Amino acid sequence: MNDTSHSNQQNLYLFHSAMASPSSTKVVHDFFPLFRVYEDGRVERALEQVFTPPSDNPATGVRSRDVVIVPEHNVRARLYLPKITGEDQKLPVLVYIHGGAFVLNSASSSMYDSYLHALTAKAKVLTVSVDYRLAPEHKLPACYDDSWAVFQWVASHAQGSGPGSDPWLKSHADLTRVFLAGDSAGGNIAHNMMVRAGGSGLKPAGMVLEHPYFGTGKPSKLWCLDWEKVWEYIYPESTGMDDPLHNPAASPEILSGLVCSKIVVIISEKDIVREGGLKYYEALKKSGWGGKLELVDVEGEEHVFHLLNPTCEKAGSLMDRAVSFFNSL
Repeated sequence: MNDTSHSNQQNLYLFHSAMASPSSTKVVHDFFPLFRVYEDGRVERALEQVFTPPSDNPATGVRSRDVVIVPEHNVRARLYLPKITGEDQKLPVLVYIHGGAFVLNSASSSMYDSYLHALTAKAKVLTVSVDYRLAPEHKLPACYDDSWAVFQWVASHAQGSGPGSDPWLKSHADLTRVFLAGDSAGGNIAHNMMVRAGGSGLKPAGMVLEHPYFGTGKPSKLWCLDWEKVWEYIYPESTGMDDPLHNPAASPEILSGLVCSKIVVIISEKDIVREGGLKYYEALKKSGWGGKLELVDVEGEEHVFHLLNPTCEKAGSLMDRAVSFFNSL
């Protein structure tokens, strides 16, 4: 594990860098408004990404820095440490996985950096924001494997100091209170990390899924795209739209084995992935899983509104719910 500066990663997924080479103009895979793939393998993302370097916030006392977890794949995480009141103070740990349809965003995206600075300060959690490899350059299951590597790295600190250990986690992580959370595609990944945890002996305390993306078992259009074609392209080895990674509601026997004790599923009235999140909640409720399950349905709002409009009253209410959740054990 190594510290790394933002300058090494700031142009990884920028629209303009994708467009810099004039070598080919022939589009071979067109999934606009998400991305296009050209004949020479170049990927053009339709949304320009804005990144923020790690920083210390004097107003809140939150510090952040980037670390490399898996050097051979450039898998990273951004760590956030709230203001500490004592050298031996222990904090809940939040492993957060960003969204972006598996193809957009980063742990250093400004939207996520701002959100997690605020959440870390308010909830007093030690946050580990996962920076996984994106499709289509890295086909799924790369994002799942990368997120799992980061989760295992966090859990490895229970064994004490060792190669790759981090001083913040070593000094301040309460590894009996590790939470998973994610939004949109990140919510999908977070759920699948909880599934993997059950087969590894690890036991996260709980999970928050914010407008999670899950399949519904029927054809769907997202962002005016036939999502079945997108899924097949970014995950060619998938078993299909009812693959448990994509549609966990189709596999209640897996849901019943989730190892955490509580889960919150957040959806919104106008959310484009509302149906998948609701079906997940209903399937989990019927599966026989023995934990505490809560559904939060926000009236009148759209997909990830709390990230896009973080100062609105309803975004503040969701933040308060998350804070309460992470501090209830």
